[in-house]
Amino acid sequence: MDITNLPEHLFESNYTETPDLQIANYEVYKHVSKNKINLNKNVFSFLLDGQKDIHFSNDIVSIDHTQSLLLASGNFLTTEIVGANSYSCLLFFFSQKNINDFLLKYGHLFNPNDFNKAATSSPYFLMEKDNFIIHFINSIQQIYGLNQTISQKILELKFEEIMLYLADKYGQSFFVYLHSLLINKREFSFKMVIEKNLYTSLNIDEVAFLCNMSLSTFKRKFIQLYQESPGKWFQLKRLNKAKKLLLNNEATPSEIYMDFGYDSLSNFSTAFKNEFGYSPKNIMKT
Repeated sequence: MDITNLPEHLFESNYTETPDLQIANYEVYKHVSKNKINLNKNVFSFLLDGQKDIHFSNDIVSIDHTQSLLLASGNFLTTEIVGANSYSCLLFFFSQKNINDFLLKYGHLFNPNDFNKAATSSPYFLMEKDNFIIHFINSIQQIYGLNQTISQKILELKFEEIMLYLADKYGQSFFVYLHSLLINKREFSFKMVIEKNLYTSLNIDEVAFLCNMSLSTFKRKFIQLYQESPGKWFQLKRLNKAKKLLLNNEATPSEIYMDFGYDSLSNFSTAFKNEFGYSPKNIMKT
């Protein structure tokens, strides 16, 4: 699976110097599953139609057209689900410098003591779309429709507008989040990423991507820490979890095989039988 670098992928390379603030409309007409994204700037993702599912190294979030996200730069996997007509969103990219300038200018609005609460950073900030945000999106689209090369001065005003509104709406929690983007690079430990994705459907290559590692580097690091190959280790952990669910009558094999990374019930049953000596459908008979 190719890696999509954003925002570079959405713009022609005709800038002598990449601007801090960039706007892009994004629209597709078919589902996209587990697309690898390398986000090199922070971004407001204003969802217009469809559903977005994002798998981070330490969290998973799903939103529909009634919500929007502020996404911090980093690696994640995204699934885009078509809505009534398409999957579409308006993307407003901004740099760390833009955050720093905003905090310096409006530092009097927050209490610095609250920054102690930001010991760990979330990769996203969830926003409920209200009338103000809808109006803001419409205004950006109108400007974008007139001229795709929007001046940085206009974008600076629009960026300040939405930031001030979110600060007013969400209060200290928003300022704390912004500050965490500057003081915390979200470099979660290798083991934490493993634990967060242990019982998901992600394959080893996808987990390696979330660790920001090549597959070969990931495997070497994994073996150093766990003294076992990641494929074998993940399979055993997931099969034991599946066995527990089946023994407790919490699920059937056909309901859970995809949740543990198997593309078919047959492959799940074969792996299960090889590990435990009997098929999952016969588990209650043993």
